Amino acid sequence: MLKQVTYQGVFEPTDRSGFSVYFPDLPGCTSYGETLAEAQRNAKDALGLHIYGMEQDCDPIPEPSAVLKVDPETADGFLVCPVTIFPSIVRDELDNRRVKTNVTIPAWVRELALEKGLNCSKLLEAAILDMAGISPLNRSTQGGQ
Repeated sequence: MLKQVTYQGVFEPTDRSGFSVYFPDLPGCTSYGETLAEAQRNAKDALGLHIYGMEQDCDPIPEPSAVLKVDPETADGFLVCPVTIFPSIVRDELDNRRVKTNVTIPAWVRELALEKGLNCSKLLEAAILDMAGISPLNRSTQGGQ
């Protein structure tokens, strides 16, 4: 079963149209959206990235507060909305995202690969997994480890 976490986000209207978002339980976790719906989507992304970053840094993840403490300087007309994420899904998506890396190979090897229709990225990935002794079937469980 997937574990979900829910934190309360404070959505405050800005001077221009839009909403800024912060999470009282997670200092530094902020977001923004031109509309409330966009702010909610962006808040979910920000929350997922923030929790992921804390996990990567081995920081303790605070439990959501039972009583929300809204900053007294929060703009009038603010809304408090729950924002839910599944940390394991966020972790899997981020650990398995494709990243660009530069490698240097002889020009004739690159030409050969192009002539043969070979995908250099897939070949490099397969070679690294092979050298690390990781089966391609198990690679999603290895993540960024």
